[in-house]
Amino acid sequence: MTAVHQFVPALLPRDATGDHTRALRDAFVAAGWESRIFAEAAHDEICDEAIHYTDYPSYAGPDDVLLYQVGTASPVSEFLLSRREPLVLDYHNITPGHFYAGWEDETAARVGRAREQLAALAPRAVLGIADSAYNAAELAELGCRRTEVVPIVVDVDGWAEDPDPAALAELAASRAASGPVWLFVGRLSPNKAQHVLVEALWLARRWFDPDTRLHLVGPAVTGAYAQALDGFVDELGLAGAVRRGEHLSPAELAAWFRAADVFVCVSEHEGFCIPLVEAMRFDLPIVALAAGAVPETAGDAAVLLGSSRPATVATAAHRVATDDRLRGVLAAAGRRRLASFDPARSRQRFLEVLGALAGAPVAS
Repeated sequence: MTAVHQFVPALLPRDATGDHTRALRDAFVAAGWESRIFAEAAHDEICDEAIHYTDYPSYAGPDDVLLYQVGTASPVSEFLLSRREPLVLDYHNITPGHFYAGWEDETAARVGRAREQLAALAPRAVLGIADSAYNAAELAELGCRRTEVVPIVVDVDGWAEDPDPAALAELAASRAASGPVWLFVGRLSPNKAQHVLVEALWLARRWFDPDTRLHLVGPAVTGAYAQALDGFVDELGLAGAVRRGEHLSPAELAAWFRAADVFVCVSEHEGFCIPLVEAMRFDLPIVALAAGAVPETAGDAAVLLGSSRPATVATAAHRVATDDRLRGVLAAAGRRRLASFDPARSRQRFLEVLGALAGAPVAS
């Protein structure tokens, strides 16, 4: 029997990598393969779906292929380096440490360690799978002998929930007059550059519409940056114009998307950027800095900026938020672009590339 076992540092619910890992496990099993998930840690909600990675030898078979979901530092890396089975890397990107320099030395050291582990694993792997050409190029540069680009398995249809009525009503009540609302979804982190959005908001309110608002959704994982961002908002007198959301349910997140007029992303480093796909799913027009993998993820469904100068961002965001014709063009392009991220297509492609390694027939 074909066996493709996955390894992941942490298996988490409502997490892009966790959802991807579990979806692949289900696809492998449905294809008649043996497939288990081995993890360093697993959330209590889904702990019965994972086995501790150190127990893998008890399950090992002569024809196993090991698939590692790479995105952070973990002792799982050293464990896999010690194994003789064919190793495949599924790379989800690691933020370079220099973005955290001066903010959180511990985080900078952790991502540095993760990149060292990736550099050791890449030449050892028989295949590197990346969710973007941008990530695939990094694997190749590190010595990965062969790479394939396969978009992450994202349940686009699962985002079609009706917005939470209470959250939608609250957001509508807090909206100032008819001023446009900008939205960005992503953890508060220096590479995401929320501070640029705040400065652009200040300009937009002075130049175009004093009722313009900014909604930021995401956890404050980089504490020092989050604290500095709050201080910057206060310094510019924007405390009433910037709203933050954390730990939202899918229906609550849908409400935040529905309450916005434009999705604005000025992140300086993205390996894929799932929130762009979420914005497309909710017909929300996009303005984004053309950095990292953003151009290949967004395609023609965004106004792509060559600069993150606050004046440039403010002008583009206001134009898109207030131009109904342009909004319609971008929303239609986003609906077409969604076909590129069809989860069934991604699952089939994973079966094809991994089945070829394992010698397994794959039904089309």
